[in-house]
Amino acid sequence: MITFTRPVRDLAAKATDCLLWLTASFHILMAASLLAALLYVSEARADETDCVGSNILTGLENSDPARLAALRAEAAAIPNGKGLLWRIEDPAAQGQGRAPSFLLGTMHVSDPRVLAMPGGAAQAFAKARTVIVESDEIIDQNRATAAIMMRPDLTMFTGDKTINDFLKPEDLALLEGGLKARGIPLPLVTRMKPWMIASFVALPACEFSRKAAGASFLDKKLAEDAVREGKTLKGLETLVEQLAAMDSLPVELHLKALIETLALGKTIDDVFTTTTDLYLSGETGTIMPMMKLVSAGLSPNDAGYAEFEQRIVVDRNRIMADRAGPILRDGGAFMAVGALHLPGKEGLVELLRQEGFKVTREE
Repeated sequence: MITFTRPVRDLAAKATDCLLWLTASFHILMAASLLAALLYVSEARADETDCVGSNILTGLENSDPARLAALRAEAAAIPNGKGLLWRIEDPAAQGQGRAPSFLLGTMHVSDPRVLAMPGGAAQAFAKARTVIVESDEIIDQNRATAAIMMRPDLTMFTGDKTINDFLKPEDLALLEGGLKARGIPLPLVTRMKPWMIASFVALPACEFSRKAAGASFLDKKLAEDAVREGKTLKGLETLVEQLAAMDSLPVELHLKALIETLALGKTIDDVFTTTTDLYLSGETGTIMPMMKLVSAGLSPNDAGYAEFEQRIVVDRNRIMADRAGPILRDGGAFMAVGALHLPGKEGLVELLRQEGFKVTREE
């Protein structure tokens, strides 16, 4: 039986935020999940609200234009790799006066530019009767915390093991330093599983600081606005389902992700900045190739990614599409999910088309 101390409960509650960033950053971390949520820590320094990373692709323009060209070519081959806002219509309902629905790819961060949303999204949201998010539990921290505490086996080592038993001394020292920089003592998190601990070091200081100051990330803000405006709020997954998906991956993969995340050091700021820049320009199909480029410098072996992609991306895309379908057929819905779920042959855009919807990009 695991007994949670108050600090551990607080960290577990906040972990619902950081998982989303992990999802977006998996290829660098070699493990990213997505929990319709990302974590923040209240001890973050308030003077680090400005992100200081550099755009990795801009640097490649001068240092390695051939590699940049190859990356761009890979991204261009990904179906539906451009665009954040998509109109969804049901051809079978033509003439029935049903309003179109919209799909917005989000980035689970508190950057004001992301919160502003692309052109047309605010208007589509205002007209929507129903708002769909990955998990509606993100607006109720007590509910989210309770879900985590009811299944401690998904986030914590339930036996006598701790993270200390899995890491080499040098890696343990690296972890201790990375946590200390974020105001988290190692003993506080030793019972947590590697992917949970990774979520505490996967964000740059600027994002931690904004969240510590009370900033909300886009998905959560949309859910909160929906409830405040009297719209119907629907979630596509439960928090436990998302936790279980992450926990289903081998612990070895999570350990590798944790160490590689720490090894990135300040490069995490560059990845964050580049990901944000790509998102704001609507180049969702370029994000994963960029992350693969970064991770190749740490580990040229891509083993494990196929398993992640299947369990965390493809399987969840199918669940989202299946559960969203009946809601979207009623029209007048605004669906907001992580942008990495949209592109690709098995992305949400293609899956919804396979269900008979007409899905077109809003310029």
